[in-house]
Amino acid sequence: MTKKNRFFFCGIGGSGMLPLALILLDQGHVIEGSDRSLDQGRTPAKFDYLRARGIRLYPQDGSGVTNPEQVVVASAAVEDTVPDIAAAIRAGAKRMSRADMLSALFNAAPFAIGVAGTSGKSTVTGMIAWILHHAGKSPTVMNGAVMKNFRTPEALFSSSLVGTSGLFVSEVDESDGSIAAYNPRVAVLMNIALDHKTMDELRALFGGFAGRAKDVVLNLDNAETSRLAAGFPAAITYSLDNPAAQLSAGSIVPGPTSIAFSVHDRKSGETAAIRLKTPGRHNVSNALAAIAAVTTCGVTLVEAARALDEFSGIARRFDIIGTANGVTVIDDFGHNPDKIAATLRTVNQFPGRVLVMFQPHGFGPLKKMRSEFSECFADNLDTEDILLMPEPAYFGGTVDRSVGSVDLAADIRALGRSAEALGDRAACGARLLELAKPGDRILVMGARDDTLTLFAQELLASLKAR
Repeated sequence: MTKKNRFFFCGIGGSGMLPLALILLDQGHVIEGSDRSLDQGRTPAKFDYLRARGIRLYPQDGSGVTNPEQVVVASAAVEDTVPDIAAAIRAGAKRMSRADMLSALFNAAPFAIGVAGTSGKSTVTGMIAWILHHAGKSPTVMNGAVMKNFRTPEALFSSSLVGTSGLFVSEVDESDGSIAAYNPRVAVLMNIALDHKTMDELRALFGGFAGRAKDVVLNLDNAETSRLAAGFPAAITYSLDNPAAQLSAGSIVPGPTSIAFSVHDRKSGETAAIRLKTPGRHNVSNALAAIAAVTTCGVTLVEAARALDEFSGIARRFDIIGTANGVTVIDDFGHNPDKIAATLRTVNQFPGRVLVMFQPHGFGPLKKMRSEFSECFADNLDTEDILLMPEPAYFGGTVDRSVGSVDLAADIRALGRSAEALGDRAACGARLLELAKPGDRILVMGARDDTLTLFAQELLASLKAR
């Protein structure tokens, strides 16, 4: 994309929009945008950062879209009645979906690595980014979350990188079906589980994605991705438990805030020791996926291991906000059953009660996965743990709100675990402060809402003020 264009991002503060906007900005394009959160006064630091980068922001009322030379980038779900889109139609401005824009950049890259799966995409993308950067490969990276290794006072929202090589690394989303538009050189596929679509739809999307790649990385510990391996005999496979995998982990020693392990490459015969600063067996699996991906770029296992020792993690992925008066507050993106289970398994390996504030990421997902959510919490909460829930994240629209947090809490109580639905986040915060005692861990969980991090930070401040 050599021509310099003027792009207007509708919803520029979104986790998928912001890094894409920054990549285009760093490539020399003019970037403008609007966001409902900006109009509502939410997460002001993010929008101050975008302004400081030279991005002009407008209210989401159509006032920023006036020129037919503008290209308006929006989610495919944004309707024509949204003021910015209506203004684009009036002005004759070209429109592109976020997925179309990202896939165009991705497919144009000489060497594109696509990271796909129901869970772990942002972490694996961040690990690959850091390993390639550490190895001097200068990748361009599109991530849906802040990569803490690259965060500086000048780059607070480091969810993207622009490099000088032809390497392009991006997480690839299946939730809207846009994964079908990506043609990866390397397809990394960690897991397939129920989330946004039916299992049959997911199998077709992920299978097609892998089928378009030259190199495929597959997880043998997930039933669905392991089944795919039969159709890709040359795939680079990895596993924590399956000795048939090319990459395997051993000598796993978990800690409350870290995990140590060794990695063996059956093909090369190499072995390397790693100590991750992010805990959990799922992060050992994530590390194996990242190592498998970078080997296609000529990075050795030893080089990758050395970089992973310095990997700082991803914001909102088991992100320890701090400890006050013996209570630790952790911010986590867990929002589907697989992600929630991985986090709860990690935290419950060590002594101490867990107090969970889980905000479902929408009424639709809650209704669709109601039984899976209830089974997940019942299976992974200990008897003394307590789950608190406000109503699901809701930012307007005509979504069916017939199933809410009250229903899920009742389901979980019926399965023998403690769950309370308290209506709003303020009530959950007050209850958490009432319950918290030394030795407890507070988990703040949920997606689609950046203010959850602020909520976690405010909890810690209140605990300090006791």
